[in-house]
Amino acid sequence: MIALDTGSLVHYLAGSRGDDVETIDIALVESQACLPPVVLSEILSDPKLSRAVEDVVLQIPILEPTDGYWERVGRLHARVMRMGQQANLADALIAQSCLDHDVPLVTRDGDFQHFRTAGLRILPAPRR
Repeated sequence: MIALDTGSLVHYLAGSRGDDVETIDIALVESQACLPPVVLSEILSDPKLSRAVEDVVLQIPILEPTDGYWERVGRLHARVMRMGQQANLADALIAQSCLDHDVPLVTRDGDFQHFRTAGLRILPAPRR
């Protein structure tokens, strides 16, 4: 399984190009894509989201929170901030979902690099 970040998924849905978009395309074709719950919420929050796109997104499996998830998110967020790194709470929620389910994250957002020290795996970009 491969978790999709909001920014990369938005670019994929918009038909943009990029290594992350290529990775998403492969993951969807091979039924290997999954979504952290926050990503689903962020995507569905778009008031201009079409019903067709919503239907596609709702077909992607969700990484359900596990027992103790909220405590681990808080500790992860604090750990990254103690290291002097900027980390928003949504990114910590996404990172912890990936960590709990041991799945890598495909993202173009450099802020997720801060979570590598906690074990977050970010997929290497496909080489062109």
